[in-house]
Amino acid sequence: MGSFVRISALLVADLLADFAMYVMVNYLTNVWNLNSTHAAGIINIWNGITPALTIVFAFVVDTFMGDYYMLLLSSTAYTIGLGFLFMSTPPVLGPCSDYKEECVGYTQKVLLFTALPLIAVGMAGHVVSLKSFLDLQTKSENEDEAKDGDKSIWQIAGVVIVVVASIVGGIALPYIKPWSIRFGIPAISSLVATLLFLSGSRVYKPCNPAEGSPLTSTLRVFVAAARNFSQPFPDHKQLYNGQDAHSTSSLRCLDKAAIQLPEQHQSEKWRFCSVREVEDTKIGIRMAPMWLTFIVIGIVLSTGNTYFLEQANRMDSKLGRINVSIPIFLMFYTLSSGISASFYSLLTKCMPNKKYAPPVGIVTAMVISVSCCITAAKVETRRLDVIKDHGLLDKPNQRIPMSIFWLLPQFVLLAAVDGIANTSITSFFKHQAPKSMNKYFMYFTKGVLGLGTMASVLCVGIVGKVSEGYQKRNWFQATLNESRLDRYYWTLAALSSVNTVIYIIVASFYKYKESPDDGDDEAEGGEMKEEFQDDVKCCC
Repeated sequence: MGSFVRISALLVADLLADFAMYVMVNYLTNVWNLNSTHAAGIINIWNGITPALTIVFAFVVDTFMGDYYMLLLSSTAYTIGLGFLFMSTPPVLGPCSDYKEECVGYTQKVLLFTALPLIAVGMAGHVVSLKSFLDLQTKSENEDEAKDGDKSIWQIAGVVIVVVASIVGGIALPYIKPWSIRFGIPAISSLVATLLFLSGSRVYKPCNPAEGSPLTSTLRVFVAAARNFSQPFPDHKQLYNGQDAHSTSSLRCLDKAAIQLPEQHQSEKWRFCSVREVEDTKIGIRMAPMWLTFIVIGIVLSTGNTYFLEQANRMDSKLGRINVSIPIFLMFYTLSSGISASFYSLLTKCMPNKKYAPPVGIVTAMVISVSCCITAAKVETRRLDVIKDHGLLDKPNQRIPMSIFWLLPQFVLLAAVDGIANTSITSFFKHQAPKSMNKYFMYFTKGVLGLGTMASVLCVGIVGKVSEGYQKRNWFQATLNESRLDRYYWTLAALSSVNTVIYIIVASFYKYKESPDDGDDEAEGGEMKEEFQDDVKCCC
């Protein structure tokens, strides 16, 4: 059996797990009877930790274990985590078999809160290693002496399996009512995929760790600069410059990391670094103000699989005689995100100076996020009006006579934010970051957006406390019908607007290097313009 099929099986398991995990907030509110704020907090923390782990795992892969062992570790964690999630449902190991709060015991809680970090490990490990390992093995097979026809058949079979799994996961799985079966199918799929992946261990092309991680070089710069802190600011002749790199005037305190004292040898890597390593570290620090503005984008994105889904949970899901399942919105979201990213990428090809395409795209995503929050606020206001008109304020479990498709515009707008922001941010780091750190800046981007997802928990807490001032009710009540989610969306719209202005100011002071398409691929990474740089003698 071709390696392509064996490894693609892991992708199939990922797709089924994504559809199952997408409605976790509904599981926590419907079965565990948690209030929407508590459930959203759990899911947002989990969604934030998962991309943050990719940074750690990328470092581990490059430094220690390589892609194969990372896939082995993450797939095992994935399988165990999904198995624990399946067992956390009341009918499996609960004190009773009903999907009710009283059937959720201590065992179920331990299983669930053990399952979530294991699933996060599985997802993060697959993000880091699945594609690169698949590419390596596919390339190896293409260079093999097997017949071309056989290889093509295996690759076509793998693609067909992935497509069929997407259709099954998006259409069939959401219509399965029992949560134990809904979680059990991805658990079994992950087990089968992991065993199938292991069956090819003897034929996989060896995948050794990289020579090292650029994160290690960054850490070495800080350590060496701290060790040489008592040294006077060096001139260019005192710096170790093996690659003939240009030393910039900002963040001069880090230049001390490149001081090579007479008694030091090149093997003492933690005592001094090259100018190139120092300058690469400086570029990362200069990009920090940009990163911080992405946190608010993450806060807005966090509403997609929490509060948006809770709104849809009790709305009318009928489309004629067809009952539409909530995970269908994940398909709309994924499709809209891909179309938005492709459409924006197409527009950037028409721009005369492509180095400004990424920042323009980021601003576009921020503006759309404001529109998304405003749209969500108005739809929620209408939903609350329908609830009051039909006397459903204290009946949170009853169906609201308002079509679920009222939520479609805000899902589409949020998907556009996701697609354009990720594409633009990735492009920005690809062109502006040093080549050695490109891979990590992409993970940092995901990590910062994940930080925004976790920050949404803090944001909800602060907004709730502020709304209690002057003897007013907290906007976040035990049920969504009693909450004022519309006001929270208006708050996010205001926060996103302020964040957009801040980003424009920061981006205006950033000195962009030319993109490869503009014919200056060898230029050094971007830096802040002179108006925004430190004085030459200033440390930081």
